[in-house]
Amino acid sequence: MPARTFRPAAACAAALACLSGPAFADDEAIIVTARAAPDIENAKSSSASVEAAAIARTINAVNVEDTVKYLPSLIVRKRHIGDTQAPIATRTSGLGASARSLIYADGALLSALIGNNNTSASPRWATISTEEIERIDVLYGPFSAAYPGNSIGAVVNITTRLPDRLEASVNGAVNVQSFDQYGTHRMLPTAQAGANIGDRFGPLALFAAIDHVTSNSQPLGYATALQPAGNSNAGQPVTGAVPGLNRTGQPIRILGATGQEHQRQDRLRFKAALGLADNIRLTYSAALFANDTDARPTTYLRSAAGMPVYAGAMNIEGRSYTIPASAFASGLYETRQRHWSHTLSLAGASPEFEWRVIGTLFDYSHDVQRVAGTALPGAFEGGTGTITRLDGTGWRTFDAKALWQAGAGHRLGFGAHGDWFTLNSNRYRTADWIGGPRAALDLRAHGKSRTTALWAQDEWALTDTLTLTAGGRYEWWRAYDGENFSLAPALAIKQPRRSAAHFSPKASIAWTPDAAWSARLSFGQAWRFPTLGELYQIVTTPVPAVPDPDLRPERARSEELAVEHRNGRGTLRLSLFNEAVKDALISQSGPLPGVTPTQIGNFVQNVPRTRARGVELAAEQRDLLPRLDLSGSVTYADAETRANPVFPASIGKQLPSVPRWKATMVGTWRPAESLSLTAAMRYASRNYGALDNSDIVGNTYQGFYEYLVVDLRAQLKVDEHLTLGLGVDNIGRDRYFLFHPFPQRAVQFDARWKL
Repeated sequence: MPARTFRPAAACAAALACLSGPAFADDEAIIVTARAAPDIENAKSSSASVEAAAIARTINAVNVEDTVKYLPSLIVRKRHIGDTQAPIATRTSGLGASARSLIYADGALLSALIGNNNTSASPRWATISTEEIERIDVLYGPFSAAYPGNSIGAVVNITTRLPDRLEASVNGAVNVQSFDQYGTHRMLPTAQAGANIGDRFGPLALFAAIDHVTSNSQPLGYATALQPAGNSNAGQPVTGAVPGLNRTGQPIRILGATGQEHQRQDRLRFKAALGLADNIRLTYSAALFANDTDARPTTYLRSAAGMPVYAGAMNIEGRSYTIPASAFASGLYETRQRHWSHTLSLAGASPEFEWRVIGTLFDYSHDVQRVAGTALPGAFEGGTGTITRLDGTGWRTFDAKALWQAGAGHRLGFGAHGDWFTLNSNRYRTADWIGGPRAALDLRAHGKSRTTALWAQDEWALTDTLTLTAGGRYEWWRAYDGENFSLAPALAIKQPRRSAAHFSPKASIAWTPDAAWSARLSFGQAWRFPTLGELYQIVTTPVPAVPDPDLRPERARSEELAVEHRNGRGTLRLSLFNEAVKDALISQSGPLPGVTPTQIGNFVQNVPRTRARGVELAAEQRDLLPRLDLSGSVTYADAETRANPVFPASIGKQLPSVPRWKATMVGTWRPAESLSLTAAMRYASRNYGALDNSDIVGNTYQGFYEYLVVDLRAQLKVDEHLTLGLGVDNIGRDRYFLFHPFPQRAVQFDARWKL
């Protein structure tokens, strides 16, 4: 495709340079670029926030991950409504680095730190719904001792609400995507419905919510075949293949669409808070997420008689191809998930002292995927395949933290942390992939990890305008009970135990000459320990991958200089950031280490050094013109591999899925108090999936391309009870890939009625 001459990042930068104004926590705030009010963590980081009213007014949100897509420097890899594989990318880390960000809901960890990828280790967003959200705060960088080393990129804190009086609401949405690519031309409807109710009975507050989504996705992949060099008459003549290039520029034929998912998801939430004596509150919340997904492939190939063809010896345009059964069978699967989340916390506060103790549990109580393993069309009716179970996978966390107003200009925060993760992945063979019992164990990955930590940080007012914050976090990490088994190729091994202990210092100095201006210089070191998936997860299909139990922790050293200006109507923030990572844990493609004969696949390796530096400009202005609010951001990142003797071709190349330019813009016009009209834009420049940037073709399946997505939304408050919304996502129908094809134009109508 021809290169775009319009540069959205430059246009946004010019627009944002004209803005300055405050970010007050009123219900009209769209994006807050100043740091939120200090909480018990007393984090010293640049931040961005969005509140419930702004989400409803400006975002066509069906899932929780939609709500952060316009915040500075973030990219959400949401492939379709209901996607369970939606990690975020941050200023310096890409979409395959899910373990470099932390996502919490009311203190409960939603980040699946069992791995560091954009599939099984994606955040568990689906345990909460958009209707519950009170506000979302994003903290950038590892500058707070209160958070573990996984905060290298960002920390997302989701706060849900509790009722002060009787409240109830029902909501619903219909979303229809029109998708047109290669040989796929489909209208893809989605329906969502939910209800919640809450009340307060003296010291007791109760809240319950239910939500259901039925969705249909565009293809998540395509069956492809490399074009042979020479002509041949061999094979059954077929038509319908679409010519194209793969991401390395080789000619291919697109044979059909795979991974077209039909999902039925249900979410149940319950939350109770009991006020005890002396400003102490006990809170319990529970959530059940149920997901039933059925995926089907579609072939573009037709025989001379017009019948669909899926596998075998074929002749396409005078060239001979042999298409394996797995080309389409791997896109035929069923997933059944039942995930539970539980959180129990006890908190108290006085003028001088705040404290909180919280324990969480996330349990994959039932997680089964059945995948076809025989040629289509026969596999539609059954046949051999595999059953993968993740039952027993999950995590537990415990945190005790406090903030003490120590007097003489001191605010001392301190705490203790513990987490326990379990990976339990077992794949079995079966004679009937649809409903047959499991047979021989085919593949097993098992392991556990434990991390404990102590932290403290002191905020010290040196003068009326100068504040120093210094602290640190000491962490003890252990991985154990690692086990790998493979039936073919034969492998059965007990992996060695691993342990490490590291200290992460933090420091920040802030200068606030007056109420309008502030400047802050921050430093943070963070150790990110290998996840169970990186240490123990073995994969044989569709792309082989091997674990490495000898991986070392990665160490990030980050610095940021942030200058903010605030006045009565908005904020303007400029941040300069730098991050150097030693022994960076990055997935690479190449000859698998220790595998004979040589086989190409994926493996994680400690890259000796990476560096990412850049600048972020973020602004929010209320009433830029009468009744017109504008907010947005521009981020430039120079992120590259600096040392890698194992793969020298990667040195000096752009880090995977970290674009040089990212930009957002949200404008809302309120012609009347009951009506708001919003236009929003998201942009990311060309990026790469391979560490050596050898994927030279971006706009193809498995490629990584630039995108410019424009969304529209109108919200009408009919009366005090009824609110209607109408929106369009990707109105320009930008067709782009981030490995997978992403949604095209979608129209949404939603309604909410409250008591």
